[in-house]
Amino acid sequence: MTVFSLPRLRARGRHRSGHLLPIALGGAVAAGAIALVAYLLWPTWGPNSQDGPERLPVSIGGTLFNVPTAAMRMKIQRHSGPQERIDLDFSYPSLEPPEAPKRVNASTIQGGMQPIDRIFLSIQAHQNSLSPEERVRSIYPRYLGDASTAGPEGLAIRAFRDGTPYSGEDLFYAETPALTARCTRDAATPGMCLSERRIDGADLTFRFPRSWLAQWSDVATAMDRLTARLHGTK
Repeated sequence: MTVFSLPRLRARGRHRSGHLLPIALGGAVAAGAIALVAYLLWPTWGPNSQDGPERLPVSIGGTLFNVPTAAMRMKIQRHSGPQERIDLDFSYPSLEPPEAPKRVNASTIQGGMQPIDRIFLSIQAHQNSLSPEERVRSIYPRYLGDASTAGPEGLAIRAFRDGTPYSGEDLFYAETPALTARCTRDAATPGMCLSERRIDGADLTFRFPRSWLAQWSDVATAMDRLTARLHGTK
């Protein structure tokens, strides 16, 4: 009797341990899952709590930019690391990330089109395309009219000829502070301006209302400040 009972007891012990191992593993996994959920759901309110980092390091065309998260217009772009393009906007003249957009209601519709109070900026890898400076020197002159006119406080204006790819637009330029902008004319919608610059492997394209050129030196300085904040140390 004793000879046969010992193997049976050992077999039962091995059988029970075989059942206990999956239970122990399952308990460990469950405990880990509970801990993870508790960590993710733990309240984070407080004076300095935020939904994410205030600024993100983003590499575009191998060029590093330090970007305010709240200024990024597309949620899909709100991550650090390499990207082909990001789209930003900033309140003007404060140059701070804009507040949440206001809801459209009957009063805002009856009030007509609201003035634009933002400067828009797109940054994308240029991939060895023609630089903005070269475009101004070699491409635009083919389509510009001969005469230039004086704008406000030293800003020069040359119109693009009709029938050209830039028909209905004007080129604005100044030296101090430096500014080059291609702008559509006011029509059914207000005219908009486009100003480009290149930093290493990335092209920066600023967009703003043409009406701002009445204080063009302030706009040129604002673009310089934004560039320094994003790519410099300011």
